[in-house]
Amino acid sequence: MLRASVACEAAGVPSVSLVCEGFERQASATGRGLGYDGLPLAVLRGHVDAQSYDDMVASFVEHTLDEVVAGLVTAIDLPTAGRSEPSALDVVARGTVDELHRTFAERGWSDGLPIIPPTRERVDAFIAASGYDPWRVLGTARPSGREVTIWSLGVNGVMAGCEPAQLPVLLAIAEALLDPGYGVEASGNTSGADALVILNGPVIRDLGFNHGPGALRDGAAAPNTAVARWLRLVLRNVFGFTAAEHDRATFGNSSRVVLAEDEAALAELGWPTVAEGFGQPAGADAVTVARMNSGIIVASVFGSAPEQLVPYLADALVRVTGWELTHLYGVGHGHYRPLLVLSPVLARVFGRAGWSKPAVQRALYEHARVPAWRFEKLIGAWSNLTPGHRTLVDIVAEGSLPAAFAASSDPDRLVPIVAEPSQILLAVSGDPDRTNAYVFSNDGAHGAFTSVAIDRGFSDDLVCRVDDRDACG
Repeated sequence: MLRASVACEAAGVPSVSLVCEGFERQASATGRGLGYDGLPLAVLRGHVDAQSYDDMVASFVEHTLDEVVAGLVTAIDLPTAGRSEPSALDVVARGTVDELHRTFAERGWSDGLPIIPPTRERVDAFIAASGYDPWRVLGTARPSGREVTIWSLGVNGVMAGCEPAQLPVLLAIAEALLDPGYGVEASGNTSGADALVILNGPVIRDLGFNHGPGALRDGAAAPNTAVARWLRLVLRNVFGFTAAEHDRATFGNSSRVVLAEDEAALAELGWPTVAEGFGQPAGADAVTVARMNSGIIVASVFGSAPEQLVPYLADALVRVTGWELTHLYGVGHGHYRPLLVLSPVLARVFGRAGWSKPAVQRALYEHARVPAWRFEKLIGAWSNLTPGHRTLVDIVAEGSLPAAFAASSDPDRLVPIVAEPSQILLAVSGDPDRTNAYVFSNDGAHGAFTSVAIDRGFSDDLVCRVDDRDACG
């Protein structure tokens, strides 16, 4: 709605945006991020999901209508001249390490944990190792409207304790965040989903990322933890996801440590990596980023044949999936992609039986099913996200879901949780001697799986700037 208001105001048409109570600061910050400050807002009192229709109308008439009228008749100056923030090279604080830690925490520039002070000398050294122009602009952060520069990424890299050799990984993650298909602007939505970075390629070995015991545990390996912390700091400091700006999560998730795949196990099985599934070349360094709502540890998976493993793993996929089905139909259309992380020993059970990754996906697709009535409740009566409360038979008839969702009209029939088998994603990581797995529900188009190649070559940014040759672009 705010984007529609910006378009109206830019065309000279007065507008007022309706926002729910508690979202006023986020709405104002989003307006600033879109280049317009002071967009007129009218506040809907109470939560729309917890009011009757009559109560909502009465509240609108009593409290909101006057704000709508006032917003339409009050002139505002648009666009904004820009927010008052420090420039890149300003010295924003001085003092001891303890004093700097307190200052950054009080001003909302850190996550409250100890930081490495991002002095100019440290940031210069962090970036110089890869040869990048510190002032190269990668894009504009949504919804904050801030420029994403090599410098801003480096500042947060220093703060998080990253190593200079990790900068190319950070740049690839930033490129994913800037991809419109990822939808970073939804990172502060109320469900509290958080980004997960999946890492592939020789970079795992070369930079010491952990793919073995303790995968996904904070502190099991410094690279996995530091890069994940950098991501949260960049979302906070550059993209604006703080409670004062754009983060409206009801409950947050803990930081998701970088998940590195066990590529030796994948090569042994002949299975493609997660990155290959999104178009990256085999053997290439790449990151794949997606936002995950919740996860379940699948402990002590038992069986020496695929047919014994599949029912338990499929049950976990069902248990982790709830309102996310609105990303299959409703909020999104075929966007839901749960992720199952298998330990290498489990993956080898499938491999010994000659099962390819698509074969595992097909088996899980057939077993990971819910009663049709439950699917319809999750996208309809138990949610306000899909209007109409129509049956799956009706939805299939209009062509919005595959025929598998309407094999009959029996409300107890079992239907899939994804549109097609390939949308159940598989990764291999973790302790190679333990029969455990981990399953994630993802937030659909609110942080869709986005894969980006990592370029670890030395940049010619500064060479091009000095020579100014046409070959430099």
